[in-house]
Amino acid sequence: MQKGLTEGTLGAWLLERHPSAHTVRTDKTLYSFVQDIKNSCLRGTEPLSRVMFDNKLQIVAHALGTHTTVARVQGTRLKAKREIRIASLFKDTPLAFLRMIAVHELAHFKERAHDRAFYQLCTYMEPDYHQLEFELRVYLTLMEATGQRLWGTTETSVEPPALQPPARLTV
Repeated sequence: MQKGLTEGTLGAWLLERHPSAHTVRTDKTLYSFVQDIKNSCLRGTEPLSRVMFDNKLQIVAHALGTHTTVARVQGTRLKAKREIRIASLFKDTPLAFLRMIAVHELAHFKERAHDRAFYQLCTYMEPDYHQLEFELRVYLTLMEATGQRLWGTTETSVEPPALQPPARLTV
């Protein structure tokens, strides 16, 4: 990897493997994306209450995603809410990287620790999990070394909505 970094070939290799970024930009579309993965692989787990992109996540927690469980007492029952936060960095990555981090956080719903059972669950949900994790680490190393984002930034990839004339009322 060091050789590819010094020769400048890592970025080209990543772009060859993942030519474009995904279109998941809002928390609502992220929630449905993660919910679809959960419904197809982890039907028996508690429901997700919230999934969102978090601007401060990588800076504060030094993490790319977090999962939390908030327990609340409602009458005589204890209710738990599950929440996943994914670093905003993933708004401008390939869909495979977003899926990999979503699978990782969903796997924590069944397995708390990063042990063998955890990684078996990750590879059950995403068969290329380990390769994608490696490629993501390569991308993060490239970003740290060069400051270069291969798939652009959110500000440049989202176009402002076109202005529409007001609709006319017909009687």
